[in-house]
Amino acid sequence: MPTERKAYPLRISGDILAAMQRWSDDELRSLNGQIEYVLRQALREQGRLPSPTAPGGEPD
Repeated sequence: MPTERKAYPLRISGDILAAMQRWSDDELRSLNGQIEYVLRQALREQGRLPSPTAPGGEPD
């Protein structure tokens, strides 16, 4: 069952946004997809989100 997507306004510095845009272009992802990917990876590294192989984990 897919997770419900929610909209959230984000205030971010111009420098960080530009760097994320370059990174997302390199990875062939949308900017939104890249931000979500980076957040998901950080949450997994901190043990705050299950890994994709665990039951209920979301694929990348």
